Amino acid sequence: MKNFITIIKSDYLQRTRSYAFLITLCISLAVAYSFIPAPGASYSTIRIGDYLGFYNSSWIGYVTALMTSIFLSLVGFYLVNGTIKNDISSKIGQIIATTRVSNFGYLISKTISNFLLLCTIAFIVFIMSIILFFLYNDGFSFEILQFIIPYSVIAIPSLFFISVLAVLFEVFLGQKSILQNILFFFLFSIMALYKPGDTSKNFYLDAFGTKIITFQMEETVRNIVGHKDLGGINIGFVLGNVSEANYFVFDGVDFPIGYILSRLGWIIFGILLLGLASLFFHRFRVKERFQLKNKKTLLKTKNDNDIDISKLPKVSLSFKILPLIKTEFILLIRSGHKWLWILNIAGMLALCFAPLSIAHQMILPIVWFLQVGRWSSLVTKERIFSTHFFTFASYQPLKRLLLSQVLSGILLALLLALPLVLRYMIQLDFMHVISIILGGFFIVSLAVLTGILTKGKKLFEILFFMITYANINAVPFTDYFGGLHHQYSYLISTAILVILSLTISYSIRNIELKRI
Repeated sequence: MKNFITIIKSDYLQRTRSYAFLITLCISLAVAYSFIPAPGASYSTIRIGDYLGFYNSSWIGYVTALMTSIFLSLVGFYLVNGTIKNDISSKIGQIIATTRVSNFGYLISKTISNFLLLCTIAFIVFIMSIILFFLYNDGFSFEILQFIIPYSVIAIPSLFFISVLAVLFEVFLGQKSILQNILFFFLFSIMALYKPGDTSKNFYLDAFGTKIITFQMEETVRNIVGHKDLGGINIGFVLGNVSEANYFVFDGVDFPIGYILSRLGWIIFGILLLGLASLFFHRFRVKERFQLKNKKTLLKTKNDNDIDISKLPKVSLSFKILPLIKTEFILLIRSGHKWLWILNIAGMLALCFAPLSIAHQMILPIVWFLQVGRWSSLVTKERIFSTHFFTFASYQPLKRLLLSQVLSGILLALLLALPLVLRYMIQLDFMHVISIILGGFFIVSLAVLTGILTKGKKLFEILFFMITYANINAVPFTDYFGGLHHQYSYLISTAILVILSLTISYSIRNIELKRI
């Protein structure tokens, strides 16, 4: 038990002290602040037809719990994923393998560590929701249970199941981080699109636990307006028509006993999955990259591969940047698995033949998201492979190395978007062409900035996933490639963000180089 607790404690402390966690926590607070729009705001987060809820304890408690369950499940996987991989790279896993900790004990300890990390963020959001109640109170009394109950019943089981998924993906997919990111993206989309039948009220299969809340909200409004068509419920950042909205009093949800048991069932189901995964866990018996050969084979190989140094071309100094760009671009192309290029080519073909609106707003962000593993390691691979001291000591590492990395990343983005760019050029629609090009510049500059700031890949993976999912759901604020905006002011704003990101990245890397 002592070893079990030690693993949880050390893993939790190590990750909460990282820059990625601190930045994610700040982003979570900013997003949580927007869960409940300020009075007079021009947007809404949950809207039932033309109705919004009064800011009583039930509305603020349940809305923030609902948004936390979805939002933290969205980004939580990318925040906590990779814990087993870190133990392998740091050789801590081999030490743990020599102890009496069982496979199941190790996996459950990693799950609990993931869960505590997500609960830390959820607790901060919980405190924020109470503060928002006192800031935006409409004269209703404060009821603490209307905050505790939804977070306990809705958010906690969701976060535990996401913590389990992060461990399961690492056990069965090993170090294939790109495949893990892509599969979770589609799995999350499927879970979010699940719609229980309204007649049976069967919400037990809802992993996020949010459908019962939205159903109760719709029922409350339906009792007010009768059988009139409500127009459905909108969840997310919906702009406009707030001043014309009607308001209703939401008194919370009376959770049935069966539903509460189903939420516990999701936790038990996750533990059972961990028990199954423990049977397949490698326990850090990773295959060696090199195999020993006998002496005769080595001597024969040496004689057959003798090199005549006199026949080699003479070494000549060259300070051109084009060879570096070529090398960085080849590294981007070759990183990841070859089968991923089948999806990339399929996406490029879809950009050729799909309707322009679908290709631009839906297919392009997905095709670019498939490159999350490539762009996240664009400026971090030197630290991952401990070659940064060598590369930082190269000739003009800022003007040559960093610039070549940025240009190669942009070149990859434009290559993937080329079919769509050509279609717009044929139509002489240069506004969209410039928007796509600026979108490629923006996403690469974001990868460079977050990579240099955190010296890791996680923050960019989290942000890119959030942005891509928001774009697929047509959230205007996150449209960085012109799928929804068609104004020159938007292009200027995007260009300014790109210049700021690259300038900050250049300055931070320059400071790093001076400290070496």
